[in-house]
Amino acid sequence: MRPTEQLQADGNARLEDLDLTEAAESNETRWDRYRRHYDEFVRAPFLILWNDWRSRVGMLILLLYLLMGTVGVLLIEVPYTNQAERWILPFQNMQYPLGTTDTGQDLLGLIVHSTPAMLIMIGAGSVFSTVIATIVGTAAGYKGGTLDRTLMIAADTMIAIPGLALIIVIAAVIEPRNPAVVGIILSSHVWAGLARSLRSQVLTLRDDSYVEASRIMGISTPAILAKEIIPNLMPYILINFVNSARNVIFSSVGLYFLGVLPYTNLNWGVTLNSAYNSAALYRLDLVYYIIAPLVAIVLISFGLILLSQGFDRIFNPQIRAKHAESASEAAVDEGDDSSSRNVTVGQ
Repeated sequence: MRPTEQLQADGNARLEDLDLTEAAESNETRWDRYRRHYDEFVRAPFLILWNDWRSRVGMLILLLYLLMGTVGVLLIEVPYTNQAERWILPFQNMQYPLGTTDTGQDLLGLIVHSTPAMLIMIGAGSVFSTVIATIVGTAAGYKGGTLDRTLMIAADTMIAIPGLALIIVIAAVIEPRNPAVVGIILSSHVWAGLARSLRSQVLTLRDDSYVEASRIMGISTPAILAKEIIPNLMPYILINFVNSARNVIFSSVGLYFLGVLPYTNLNWGVTLNSAYNSAALYRLDLVYYIIAPLVAIVLISFGLILLSQGFDRIFNPQIRAKHAESASEAAVDEGDDSSSRNVTVGQ
């Protein structure tokens, strides 16, 4: 029965007593539900990020690297020894716009073909450390007791172990060849510090009234963590996700440069090592050999920092509500336009 029909059937009922929200949701079609989820979780966050110039520039920089890692590797030939003349300077031969190395390899090709493995490494390492830290930190902080003590002993033990020494030992034992495995090894010790921080944040949230109300209503612990606790920690988690990604970049470049990690794929750290061994560090005319991989490293790190500036705006309720409303209005306008076009076509 519709709300207005219920009001007519019950003469003593008041309009404010009717559960209009429930009635509206019951009348919502599957398409409307998909559209509401798309508006809430995809379109509104994208508009929030796009309206901030820092996150917009960050997204464009990361898009550039994604294109390099997907389309660029198809357009640019894989570099090999004696591919061209040695030491062609940048922009001297447009077939090799960034010049060539001491072995005649295309420097642009080295940068571009290093990108896919680096992106896989960044994604695997940052996701691994962030997910493990979020699970450990929220579970320990919310449940407390024996679980809290056990998880924090494990986290403190991991914090006490020197990260660089741990990575070197694991790399020597496993000898990883897959970029995803390398990324996880590089982040194997990072999760502990973030888990400690998240536990402290959860301790301040678990006794709030809305969390207490959820417990009284009998909602399960995983549901409370997922719907009440973690959303309030998302700005902090996302900022640390970006920091984990930057940590993977710098660690991988440094360890490949030192020759600690065995490599089968091209890497910016290997390119830097080759430039260093070719005396490019001491000759001004060869400095482009060092600058090119350094620019690639700094630019992707800069893009991640700029993108992280806009993440906290996504979880600002006021800004999110404003953009969700504008997105809904735009969707309604598009629907009206399409309806008008259909009417016109029908006429």
